[in-house]
Amino acid sequence: MDSIEKAVDCLVNTLPHLTVLHDEPMCKHTTLGIGGPVQAMVFPETESCMIQVFKALQEHDIRPFVMGKGSNLLVSDKHMNMVVINTTKLRNIELTDAVSIRADSGVMLSELAVFAHKHELTGLEFAHGIPGTLGGAVFMNAGAYGSEMKDVIYSTRAYNYKNGEYTLTEAQHEFSYRNSIFASTKDVVLSSIIQLKKGDTETIKDKMKKLAAKRCESQPLDRKSAGSTFKRPKEGYAAALIEQAGLKGFSIGGAQVSSMHAGFVINAGNATFDDFLAVMEHIQETVLKNSGIMLEPEVKVLVQQ
Repeated sequence: MDSIEKAVDCLVNTLPHLTVLHDEPMCKHTTLGIGGPVQAMVFPETESCMIQVFKALQEHDIRPFVMGKGSNLLVSDKHMNMVVINTTKLRNIELTDAVSIRADSGVMLSELAVFAHKHELTGLEFAHGIPGTLGGAVFMNAGAYGSEMKDVIYSTRAYNYKNGEYTLTEAQHEFSYRNSIFASTKDVVLSSIIQLKKGDTETIKDKMKKLAAKRCESQPLDRKSAGSTFKRPKEGYAAALIEQAGLKGFSIGGAQVSSMHAGFVINAGNATFDDFLAVMEHIQETVLKNSGIMLEPEVKVLVQQ
């Protein structure tokens, strides 16, 4: 019995109600629909349960990979000997005061935006169409249409593998474009408090509808993707640079540059990990040659370490 099997057995014995899936295909848990099986995937349902999972795995010297909806992940097709913690069952949302919401890391941004609207709170309208969870959004400072998570996050409960739980407030998150302190520390988001403002429900609803319509008109929402494949460079926009390089519709295997929005590489049908990587590399090489700008991936790549 290897160390992962021992650790998982320990988890099951300690937390008998914990959902554990063995040899679970990652393609079932990513919006790209790409990814081979991982040795074990666990689904904690509360913050305290998640902390117990971390501590139990630490006793076996295992550091898990933590994911939410998998909306920004490109995962290897190969079997990976690792434990994945899937946060999508961490779904608690509550008001902490008249303008603040506390939410678990696994809560979808769309749910948060609807919750805010229900309680006449404005500031999260931009997040309604982002297909990810709060934890991932805080990790990468997700944003859209001129707004980012840094604009609304007040504090975050996090977990450090050496020191345990702690709380960050405001500037301590070190938010920047598609980045935060979590990218360098590799600590895990447990929950956050979002601070908003009182607003008019009809105005909030109208703004969400307009942004949703804008997304539908410009993005390939009906195709499997991981959202924007590349970060916005300092000069220009990734989609425009890719289109100017003549790459709209370019494909390798089942991976294709969207003909609707060049900033999206889509799974046009049974795309493999290698297909997707090859398209990304071709985009980078062609755009660099055409414009002198090296595009930086926004998609996170997961392979066996």
